[in-house]
Amino acid sequence: MGQRLSGGRSCLDVPGRLLPQPPPPPPPVRRKLALLFAMLCVWLYMFLYSCAGSCAAARGLLLLGSGSRAAHVPPALATAPDGTPPRLPFRAQPATPLASGKEMVEGAASPEEQSPEVPDSPSPISSFFSGSGSKQLPQAIIIGVKKGGTRALLEFLRVHPDVRAVGAEPHFFDRSYDKGLAWYRDLMPRTLDGQITMEKTPSYFVTREAPARISAMSKDTKLIVVVRDPVTRAISDYTQTLSKRPDIPTFESLTFKNRTTGLIDTSWSAIQIGIYAKHLEHWLRHFPIRQMLFVSGERLISDPAGELGRVQDFLGLKRIITDKHFYFNKTKGFPCLKKAEGSSRPHCLGKTKGRTHPEIDREVVRRLREFYRPFNLKFYQMTGHDFGWD
Repeated sequence: MGQRLSGGRSCLDVPGRLLPQPPPPPPPVRRKLALLFAMLCVWLYMFLYSCAGSCAAARGLLLLGSGSRAAHVPPALATAPDGTPPRLPFRAQPATPLASGKEMVEGAASPEEQSPEVPDSPSPISSFFSGSGSKQLPQAIIIGVKKGGTRALLEFLRVHPDVRAVGAEPHFFDRSYDKGLAWYRDLMPRTLDGQITMEKTPSYFVTREAPARISAMSKDTKLIVVVRDPVTRAISDYTQTLSKRPDIPTFESLTFKNRTTGLIDTSWSAIQIGIYAKHLEHWLRHFPIRQMLFVSGERLISDPAGELGRVQDFLGLKRIITDKHFYFNKTKGFPCLKKAEGSSRPHCLGKTKGRTHPEIDREVVRRLREFYRPFNLKFYQMTGHDFGWD
């Protein structure tokens, strides 16, 4: 037993203040700072991870260019150690568009070909996931037609979470085929399992070499063609050129080789593109008709959800894009998206869409309708769909 100390206390009865005390709890401010620091570290990790994927994907997009923010720069080719110049994977014969002739005289490429519209920047969440997945060759391509509504269709499709598409037109199968499939694949966005990679270049439909080249890439490629009344399409094509070159001849003078005899000039690209049956024959030599979907440019305006339903079915996608995604813009005369891909704001196509057409001589319009009628009827038979242009 311990000895008794003076005052009758035991030696074990030591005051509590002399024993070791637990450390005082951290004040609330320190706890909050520690939590804030931890959250900052997590955010920084996510940001760096996102940048890694985005930077990898940006290389292909920079090659395409977008508006005034990027230029069409060819990919850099490594020089051999001995100083010899780089060699391309292979050389291909230049593509020969069926639609030539007066187009060369006009010398005016479409705005989509020179500086395609680029949708709003993706949201931070989609940017975070952009570093995941891998780049694949497209499983579906919108191959035509110019001034038919291809840009609208692509922008509408990009709303679907299972669709990933290049915003600009690659023009691989008509202008850049000699750069090789590896170059083409590098232009594509990254996709996850279950997602579809797409691109659109309307000039493919009228390029002779395009069907064989796409078939060589993959015979299972799904092809989408947006078609429109060929007379209205020709006027729209002319209007686009006129907006950039006001000094070109009138639509009426370009339409005829000889207006007195009424002979239509089919060498003019604006007329040539609308002979859909002639172009389709080249594609059917390489692809069965069941692998092609023909979208009505008129219905894409009057009933966008209905046409998008057909497209989603054709691509094997769940019908996610419905009426709730669209509203009609009376000023432009076109349907617009309530929320574009990666944005919470409404999105309409740019000022290059929905231009006012010039007044065309009614007799010229009538003669053009007579010219196109047999081609239209043949096209209806080939596709099994009456588009009601006559």
